[in-house]
Amino acid sequence: MSIVQKETIEVIAQSIGITNLSPDVASTLAPDVEYRVREIMQEAIKCMRHSKRTILTADDVDAALRFRNVEPIYGFASNDPLRFKRAAGHKDLFYVNDVDLDLKDVTEAPLPRAPLDTSISVHWLAIEGVQPAIPENPPPSMEALAPLSDGKKLEYKEEAIPIDIKFPVKHVLSKELQLYFDKVLELTTRNSDTLLFKKALRSLATDPGLHPLVPYFACFIADEVSRNLRKLSLLFGLMHLVCSLLQNPHIHIEPYVHQLMPSVITCMVTKRLGNRYSDNHWELRNFAANLVARICQRFGHVYHNLQPRITRTLLHVFLDPKKTWPQHYGAIQGLAALGPSVVRMLILPNLEPYMQLLVPEMQLEGQKNEIKRQEAWQVYGALLFASGKCMHDLLKKFPSLPLPLAKPFLKSNMKIAAMRPNKRKASMDNLLQQPPFKKLSSDGSMGVMPTNSMQGVGGGFTSGAVTGSDAGFSNINQQLQNENVSGSNVKREKIDVQAQKASALALAWKEETDGGRLSSSLFEHFGLSMFSFIPSPELSSFL
Repeated sequence: MSIVQKETIEVIAQSIGITNLSPDVASTLAPDVEYRVREIMQEAIKCMRHSKRTILTADDVDAALRFRNVEPIYGFASNDPLRFKRAAGHKDLFYVNDVDLDLKDVTEAPLPRAPLDTSISVHWLAIEGVQPAIPENPPPSMEALAPLSDGKKLEYKEEAIPIDIKFPVKHVLSKELQLYFDKVLELTTRNSDTLLFKKALRSLATDPGLHPLVPYFACFIADEVSRNLRKLSLLFGLMHLVCSLLQNPHIHIEPYVHQLMPSVITCMVTKRLGNRYSDNHWELRNFAANLVARICQRFGHVYHNLQPRITRTLLHVFLDPKKTWPQHYGAIQGLAALGPSVVRMLILPNLEPYMQLLVPEMQLEGQKNEIKRQEAWQVYGALLFASGKCMHDLLKKFPSLPLPLAKPFLKSNMKIAAMRPNKRKASMDNLLQQPPFKKLSSDGSMGVMPTNSMQGVGGGFTSGAVTGSDAGFSNINQQLQNENVSGSNVKREKIDVQAQKASALALAWKEETDGGRLSSSLFEHFGLSMFSFIPSPELSSFL
């Protein structure tokens, strides 16, 4: 039995204007219609499968009709879904509401607006935790406006312009980031010596998705350092945490430097770290000094007053005799980490009076307390290391040893003066003592001629053996005079070049002299220990 009912054939016949179709004809046409529909649908399914799709579309049916040389059905090429309506008086009967459109109305209708091009625009979601009042951002919720409506009202300026009130925005973290943050905090506070903590630090230094956690880490570090100065292991973990955040190239940590710097400087110059005097807080101070130097090197060009402020703080601690020796140690290590120039300008000028206070504290006669005596020796070692690095840097700047100069130079009043040899007239004794060939140099060229061919040199001197003619000798003199005249401009340029070389030599000589004075003063304070900081080539000059 066909699935196409004869009533369906009668309805289709009535829709095309055939009203007198007999029931027998409708029953005969129904199986043939079913066969043709199945054939078309099978071809449509083939088109769908060849198109690598699983959904049958009207385009597939149109392609199947074209394969069978049948005119396609127009009006079903739209991608919009079909809208069915329920037939009046029938619960399960639906039909597609086809609207007849007049072609004239379609052609005379105004054109629709052109679609906008796809573009990307940026705007601030929040600035320092405050949401800007711009159309792109959602309006503040009613919960945020409730306290304002209860106790406060909008204030108006004198010009009757309302003040734009910005409400704080709650920072929302994903669940994964919250778990990551809690785990890192747990490892830092409890298990900072385990292998898992080292892996966490490696993740902090390389993971690109940790920027939302930076303000939370900064607050955590500041709070824990201020409250746990007696827990040395925790302080080590916090400083390693700061180091990992600085190493991560994907984190924009610059806005949080002002929150991290007090914690790092506290670990460097605080009065006491750890519970026992035997705790190795010196290593923590060294690590904090290196962190300060790294921060200044990375953000010094952004915050121009960062390094001057840190240097001023460390110098104040270094020059304060009321501070303890561990505080002096941290200040010296911090200044030494900032570079040899800082040591040369700030530590070395104050080295002599400082050593007068330090040396008695290092000796048993001056200091009976063994702990303070050991602390003084630690400060002495820090001064030795800083001064040695400074001297090593200065000796590395020495130029290579020059060749013997034709004219000796003397240094007088910080200037370089050339000693000219006493001029005297030529004589036979002088010429006999000279080598057989003498170079005659001028500004423009240099020639070589035998000494026994010279005649009339020195005013009145003549030689008995002349191997050339007087005309040839006069030609040579004329040529030398022409070269002297033509080389006058070149001579001025050479004078300028020689002046520049002399100034450069004076500066180099001054550096060498300063290096010699520095080395001599450091040898007076530290003795033979300074030899370990002198490079091998320069060490030969001292030996």
